[in-house]
Amino acid sequence: MATKLAFPGAEFLDKVVVGDCVATMQALPAGCVDMIFADPPYNLQLKQELLRPNQSRVDGVEDAWDKIGDFSAYDRFSRAWLEAARHVLKPDGTIWVIGTYHNIFRLGATLQDLGFWMLNDVIWRKTNPMPNFRGRRFTNAHETLIWAARDEASRYTFNYAALKNLNDELQMRSDWLIPICGGGERIKRDGKKAHPTQKPEALLYRAIMAGTKPGDVVLDPFFGSGTTGAVARKLGRHFIGIDRDEEYAAIARERIAAVRPVTDHDLIATPSKRDEPRIPFGWLVERGLLRAGEVLTDPSGRWAARVRADGTVISADHKGSIHQVGAAVQGAPACNGWTFWCFSKEGRRVPIDVLRQKLRAELH
Repeated sequence: MATKLAFPGAEFLDKVVVGDCVATMQALPAGCVDMIFADPPYNLQLKQELLRPNQSRVDGVEDAWDKIGDFSAYDRFSRAWLEAARHVLKPDGTIWVIGTYHNIFRLGATLQDLGFWMLNDVIWRKTNPMPNFRGRRFTNAHETLIWAARDEASRYTFNYAALKNLNDELQMRSDWLIPICGGGERIKRDGKKAHPTQKPEALLYRAIMAGTKPGDVVLDPFFGSGTTGAVARKLGRHFIGIDRDEEYAAIARERIAAVRPVTDHDLIATPSKRDEPRIPFGWLVERGLLRAGEVLTDPSGRWAARVRADGTVISADHKGSIHQVGAAVQGAPACNGWTFWCFSKEGRRVPIDVLRQKLRAELH
C-alpha cells in the first residue's frame, strides 16, 4: 500500500477507532481525508416484527444504534456528523452516503443545507432483495447512494476510465446491479450475522475505485464490520474506521488483517487520458515510426493525406495538423486525428493512435 508520509493525524491512519464519530472526526486535523463513505443508521420506522409466510421471524435491524428518535432528532444527529465530516474532508474531497426511503431524503436535504455539491444519486439495485412478505407494498429492491463533492468548486477525483474498464468498455451508469452480501462474504458469529447491515464488497469497490487514487485516505464514520477498510486495503488506499461498538471493531480488525494488499502501483492505478504524457504527432516522424511521404487514410479509405517531415499532413486540398486536416476533409467542426487517420500494416488499416501508445509506454 502506498504510504502517506506526511499525513496529519497519523495515529488514526489504517486504524479502527472505537468512539463517537462526531468527536473523533472533530479531533482529526481539518481537510485530511480524500473520501468519506458513510452508512449511517437508517432509523427504520418499523412498528412490529417481520414474519415470513411460515411465521418464522425475519432477522432484521433491531439494534439500539439504529433507533435515533423522531425526525427532528434524526435531523439533528445527521447534521452533527455531516458537519464533522465536512471538517475532515479535503476541499476537493467527496462523500458517499447510503440509505433507504426511511432516511435518504432527509440526508440529501442536510447535505445541501451544509454546502455539499451533489454529483450523482446512484441506485443500488439488489439482485436478491428480501420479499415483501405481507404483500402490502412493492418489494424494496434498492438502496440509494448520494455522491457529493465538498463544495461546488471542488476539483474532485472521478476515475472515468477505470469505471469504464470495469463495465466492459461501456460508460458506467448510475444504476448498479449488485447482490446483497451473502454466502462466504457474510461474516457470522455463532451461526448468526455478525452485523445486520453488512454491505457487499462489490459496492464499496466501485465507489472507492470511482472517487480515489492509490494512497488516498478513505474515512468511514459508521465502520461496522469493516467493509470499507477491507476494500480500501485491497485497492491500495488508506482508511480510518470509526465505530462505537468494540465488538464490531474487533470483527473489522480481524477481517482487514486478513486482506493481502496489492503492492504493485501499476496494478491498482488507472491514469486518465488527461494525465498521460502529451505525444505530438511529429515525434512519430522523428522516431521513424512514420516517414515523410507515407500515406495515411481514414478507416474506410475514402480520404488520404501524406505525412510531412515537420509533423503536419497534407491532403489534396488541405494542409495542417492531423486534427485540422481530418476535420477539413470531412467538413466537420473538429476531428480527433489520432483515431481518424490510419497507417497501413500488413495490408490492414491501423489507427496511428497505436503508435502514440507505443511511445507513451516507452516514456513510462
